[in-house]
Amino acid sequence: MMATLRKYLIAGLLVWLPLAATVGIIKLVIDLLDKLILLLPVSYQPDTYIPGLGLLLAIGVLVLTGMLAANLLGRQLVSLWEAILSRIPIVRNIYNAVKQIASTVLTSKGKSFRKVVLAEYPRKGIWSIGFLTNEEVAFDCKELQGNMVAVFLPTTPNPTSGFILMFSKEDLIELDMSVEEGFKFIISIGVVVPEGPIKESLLTTS
Repeated sequence: MMATLRKYLIAGLLVWLPLAATVGIIKLVIDLLDKLILLLPVSYQPDTYIPGLGLLLAIGVLVLTGMLAANLLGRQLVSLWEAILSRIPIVRNIYNAVKQIASTVLTSKGKSFRKVVLAEYPRKGIWSIGFLTNEEVAFDCKELQGNMVAVFLPTTPNPTSGFILMFSKEDLIELDMSVEEGFKFIISIGVVVPEGPIKESLLTTS
């Protein structure tokens, strides 16, 4: 009787926990974005709270900004803005670093976080899952033979922290899985194992 009750309890948790977590995260994001309404002049703010209005406002601002930045006048304004920021100490370092990361990750030309790899870490015989962030890292160091590749090895179950390690291409094995599947494996502490074999070939230069 207790075993049957436990089985049904676990089955119920498997139904409700993912749903509750999904709803909670979405609600948290919408609530945070709804606070953008406070940036509008008081006369333009709605009298009653409308859930999701801040999200629509954020999407509209992003679309309009993208349309402006895509034309000639917008590019000139962005260049002027960046020229001003480049003259401010500390600010220019933060801005340039964030812009470079965003351009690499978000644009289609970026090659970061496109491949999931296996790397022997922290020692030989122990394998860790990582994400290829740079396929060609050249250091002015005579002790290194050829270029290295940069790999981000995230921690579990929180993949936002981790280590950036340099490897030779020959020391990595590329996995036949998507980045999303790789993150699922890490967040689930290895419980959710993606289907698909390891690629027979090692990493090759794109």
